[in-house]
Amino acid sequence: MSDGRSWEGNWKARLYERVRERGYDSLTAFAEARPAVPLYLLAEELGKDDLAAVQVLSGLFAEAERSKRVTRLVRDVLVRELSESLPDGWPAVLDDANRFKVAKALGCWSADTPESHEERARQVGDALLATPPPPGWRPLGPDDELLLTLLPDEEV
Repeated sequence: MSDGRSWEGNWKARLYERVRERGYDSLTAFAEARPAVPLYLLAEELGKDDLAAVQVLSGLFAEAERSKRVTRLVRDVLVRELSESLPDGWPAVLDDANRFKVAKALGCWSADTPESHEERARQVGDALLATPPPPGWRPLGPDDELLLTLLPDEEV
């Protein structure tokens, strides 16, 4: 996690310079090479002391808007949140502890979802809770079959 230096100077230039240093032509390409890795770990890899997860997310959304792939990124962010909150996959039983972990993942994801996709994100969360995926389900990327069913690539 960053200690506040992440907002000093031109963080966008710093973010893209680090991406290029690692051999990628876009932040999206860098992130796609690390599927299901939580955003804070992507930020740490790019600059442990001077980049934050929210900056990585901001850059990813800017690129997704330009390439008209926002829905795919919304699914990608859900995969990253699920990976962070449910590292062993979807729980077999939604007891209080597991319900909290699921709620945390869905809540963080919903908070990171752009306004254009808020309603669809709410519907996805409701669907996952109403008809839970199989125990141990752990999407490995935004093209997971279940996620594509719940949130198809129709851009809004």
